[in-house]
Amino acid sequence: MKKEEIRPFIWGAVVGAIGLPIVMFSAGWVVTSGSARDSASQMTARAVVDSLAPICVAQFPQDANRERWLKELKTIDSWKRGDFVKDKGWATMPGSTSANGDIADECARRISLIEK
Repeated sequence: MKKEEIRPFIWGAVVGAIGLPIVMFSAGWVVTSGSARDSASQMTARAVVDSLAPICVAQFPQDANRERWLKELKTIDSWKRGDFVKDKGWATMPGSTSANGDIADECARRISLIEK
């Protein structure tokens, strides 16, 4: 190769070596272990809530005052409904002594969709 042909090749390699990782990371083509761990943690938490919320919803009809509570739940602000469900004990899972806030929020959302 001639000297004139090597110089553009070297500059292209240098610019590519610097630019390619920048493009790959900013475009999301590369997943770091930290972001993968965070994503897996969020998916796991969501799966737990999705699997336990139906138990909470199933505990709601067992309450003798369910129609009254349903009317009251629908009048409460949406961000307070989870606390209402926790207070009633519907979000306390069998074998547990306390309710989970995320489960209570999802349970309240699902109960509020129930029609009379």
